[in-house]
Amino acid sequence: MNIKTLKKVKKIKIEIKKNNESFLLNNNYKKKNKYLFILKRYKLYNNIMDIYKQYKTQKNDILDLIELASESQDEQLLKSINLEISLLIEKIKKSLKKIKKSLKEKEINKNSAIIELRAGTGGNEACIFVEEILRMYTMYFKEVSWKFKLLNYTTNSYKGYKEVIIKIYGKNVYNILKYESGVHRVQRIPETEAQGRLHTSAITVAVLPEINKKINIYLNPEEIKRESFRSKGAGGQNVNKTETAIRLTHLPTGIIAECQEERSQHKNLEKAMKVLKDRIFNLKISKQIKKIYTKRKLLISTGDRSVKIRTYNFHKGRVTDHRLKKSFYNLEEFMNGKIENLINSFKYLKKKD
Repeated sequence: MNIKTLKKVKKIKIEIKKNNESFLLNNNYKKKNKYLFILKRYKLYNNIMDIYKQYKTQKNDILDLIELASESQDEQLLKSINLEISLLIEKIKKSLKKIKKSLKEKEINKNSAIIELRAGTGGNEACIFVEEILRMYTMYFKEVSWKFKLLNYTTNSYKGYKEVIIKIYGKNVYNILKYESGVHRVQRIPETEAQGRLHTSAITVAVLPEINKKINIYLNPEEIKRESFRSKGAGGQNVNKTETAIRLTHLPTGIIAECQEERSQHKNLEKAMKVLKDRIFNLKISKQIKKIYTKRKLLISTGDRSVKIRTYNFHKGRVTDHRLKKSFYNLEEFMNGKIENLINSFKYLKKKD
């Protein structure tokens, strides 16, 4: 276990002690909400400490076995000790993974998420589909009483959007939406197709968690390129005479964040910086755990049709999720925001795994 993780676990030990004292002080109905909040935190911290105790026990067992092996000349016993050490090392790896996962969950604000929609292969048809998927999601958000805010968008000269970024607020929103990340493929006859041929296009969806306000991500101002430009409305016209929109580029990683939602450049800068920090946080998490779908690359991929997670076939009125290996024959309802059954199906599958 590295020093950073160890320090976090030691902090949690202190938190548990404080929480135990708080239970005794706040165990009354008048402070019910505060009590429930403390209880939730206590359960999370206690779970981490239980895993940490297992890790320490396994580590000490290995040290005892090594000492026993150094004192023995019995080949059969040494073989048994080596086998036991190998099994304990595997258990330790699993314990460390669990600790890292629990600590990561503590850092993520599950009640908000950022969705990035981008047109992939298919030109104008892909841009139109971005707009349709945006409509599908926003209708679903309204149905489940989640709030959402448009952070940034880039319109297409014909129709639709090349890119849309929205922020969503709601109970457990990140955990519910995270399975939407990947390539979404559409099969249909485009309105511009004169010969009636079926076309296949694709867009990418990336669902990113928002970091908790308590987690501080430091960015060196010298490593951030700042640009201002005029906000654009639908159809591409400039809606502001002054350059209030902001684009930030993190030079070491190449990550870009834009915001043109507010009329004030200062507010746009604040929101763009928040998005940039969230994206860099995701990149750091993905490097630590090695995957997390490599958020910026594997998760949203390149927009290539071959790595799709879901296909929307308008010709047959069918939606197919390729991870579930399951089709739903209610495409019209689906595009009108009735996506809860599919989302719940995928959540259930992940729980079983």
